[in-house]
Amino acid sequence: MPGPWLLYGANGYTGELVARLAVARGHHPILAGRKADVICALADELGLPRRLFSLDDPRRVDEGLEGMSLVLHCAGPFSRTSRAMADACLRTRTHYLDITGEVAVFEALATRDGEARDAGIVVLPGSGFDVVPTDCLALHLKGRLPAARRLALGFEALGRVSHGTALTALEGMGHGGLVRRDGVLTPVPPAWRTRTIDFGRGPRKALTIPWGDVSTAWHSTGIPEIEVYMAAPWTLRLFSRASRALGPLVTAGWSQRLLRQQILAGPRGPSPEERARGGAWVWGEAEDEAGRRVVSRLRTPEAYTFTARASLAAVERVLAGEAPEGFQTPASAFGPDFVLGIEGVERHDDSGVPA
Repeated sequence: MPGPWLLYGANGYTGELVARLAVARGHHPILAGRKADVICALADELGLPRRLFSLDDPRRVDEGLEGMSLVLHCAGPFSRTSRAMADACLRTRTHYLDITGEVAVFEALATRDGEARDAGIVVLPGSGFDVVPTDCLALHLKGRLPAARRLALGFEALGRVSHGTALTALEGMGHGGLVRRDGVLTPVPPAWRTRTIDFGRGPRKALTIPWGDVSTAWHSTGIPEIEVYMAAPWTLRLFSRASRALGPLVTAGWSQRLLRQQILAGPRGPSPEERARGGAWVWGEAEDEAGRRVVSRLRTPEAYTFTARASLAAVERVLAGEAPEGFQTPASAFGPDFVLGIEGVERHDDSGVPA
């Protein structure tokens, strides 16, 4: 099997899931991160090599990537970590993949397309639940309605979130929402719009969120008007609207420290039983100027299970030389049907509605 490749952030919840699945599928990644005790214990258990380094010293990072074909970067928040790892991958000509869902990270890496092509590498962020299902659904809808000008995507997910996901969400609290208008990222208030959506289990109230697809779906499809929705109970909808006034409070240093402590005191992430019971439903709608409209849906496994499977599938495809060089989204790299190759995923199309 092609390689070798490095899994950075294997000490994290999702990184460990990827490591275990990789071994089960016959891979032998090098586990890496800065937490020596956790990395060494997991590497010893799985019989894998390890490399210990932080991202603070470029020289140490370059040494950590020596001889690697690819890095799967799983150490967030990626707004703090992606730049250092991407810089090192460009210097060492190592393919870069990560599991971010942060719009700012997608946009920053997109600007490095030319550098990545010059280095002969793939730069592919968002190879997990953020944003493989929605990105592939976006490109599928574009194929069904090539003249689409408006795109709405959304999801309903069941299950607990990990420490890393919660900390990333905490970091983004108080910064408002984001949509794309006329091809431009446009700030909007939190919970800017609410609509009723059938994700596949009946109508649900959903609100707009600054999900990664307001960046990636534009790069994948060129559709200029994009909104992303998440199914939300009334309590979350109420809190999201209240956060418009509470923004300074939730972003204050003392408040962030308190909330961070509460997050870290809770479970590290969903248990295996919770992941087995969980699942996600993804919905997308494209519309053109004439009012023609198409709708498609996906059913996926629980988000962290999906992320482990999807990111490993992306690693395999990149190592096999099946992704174009430069900045890529999952759909631009592998096509809209990439998601259908992930175990447990189903896609269904509604009939288009003529104008």
